[in-house]
Amino acid sequence: MEYRVTKDNLERFCTDVFTKLEVTEENARIISENLVCGDIRGVKSHGVARLKRYVDGIKNGLIYPNAKPTIVKETKITATVSGENGPGQVAGDFAMNLAIQKAKAHGIGMVTVNKSNHYGIAGYYVLNALKEKLIGISTTNTAPLAVPTFGRNLRLGTNPIAFAAPANKHDNWVLDMATTVIPRGKVEVYDREGKPLEQGWAVDANGVGTTDAASVLKNMLELGSGGVLPLGGEGELMGGHKGYGLSVMVDILSGVLSGGAFGKNVYAKKDGKVVPPNVCHFFAAIDIEAFIDFNEFTTSMDQMIEDLKESQKATNQDQIFVHGEKEFNKEREYLKDGIPITEKVMTVLDEIATSLSLESVQQYR
Repeated sequence: MEYRVTKDNLERFCTDVFTKLEVTEENARIISENLVCGDIRGVKSHGVARLKRYVDGIKNGLIYPNAKPTIVKETKITATVSGENGPGQVAGDFAMNLAIQKAKAHGIGMVTVNKSNHYGIAGYYVLNALKEKLIGISTTNTAPLAVPTFGRNLRLGTNPIAFAAPANKHDNWVLDMATTVIPRGKVEVYDREGKPLEQGWAVDANGVGTTDAASVLKNMLELGSGGVLPLGGEGELMGGHKGYGLSVMVDILSGVLSGGAFGKNVYAKKDGKVVPPNVCHFFAAIDIEAFIDFNEFTTSMDQMIEDLKESQKATNQDQIFVHGEKEFNKEREYLKDGIPITEKVMTVLDEIATSLSLESVQQYR
């Protein structure tokens, strides 16, 4: 069974959940917007299905609900921010907005963040840059969930990259991708739906390919051996070493450059106990007008998009997509018809509502 919930109602529900957990109204709204952004763009692995993760993180003392991001080092075009172990979406929003301000004033802004938490869908931040007619870039490291090429130990996160550039007649061009074959969220989706992973997506504790989603999740949660593979898959034949390199690059920008944690140390234990993770992010905003007339840029973007989409299709294919196109199509559909929520996810949302003395999301109007 599938439920349909409007964007506004889903955001209000999530906001009420976080305010019940002592998150400020404004910060609760930011987190909720980010979560629902995942759902409305069809990226359900990063939508409200993850709400329980954040609720548990706050309840278990791993996410500090009242933390305020602070600037620890700053120049005209750069800054390093401490998330103070607060919600990753709050630190991310603060840092992206800071990068945007610097780009508007000086042509470019770059901000790193340390001592943060999972920041949700990476595309959320670059979409905010687009609203200001800027190019946006966002990366983050994550818990070690992937193995390096030819390895078996978890040493890298899914380490996503988001990049957005504005167009004129066409939808904006938005890339939002993990540097692994799949993100952890997709493994969770397959596990929830009882489906086997595709061969080549993940390896077991011995570094051998596996399709068992449950065992891969277990290995990732225990931060031991076995996990998802870098973009390109196993070995070097299909370019797995390139995905491996991209993942390391993200960790350099997000973790090493911010002075925070990287690799296997992003999620760690102290005296046998899990401590607040030191997730790190990187944000950049670029003022197009500092390089070229904005209208000339967006006209050229339209031409690039048309050149791609109007090129000859492969046999048995009727359309060529550009990055962000499918997500914008989903957004238009779901704004009209409501966001689909599976019965399994709705059950979890109802359990959260009951535990916090809130109405079910289905009752929100």
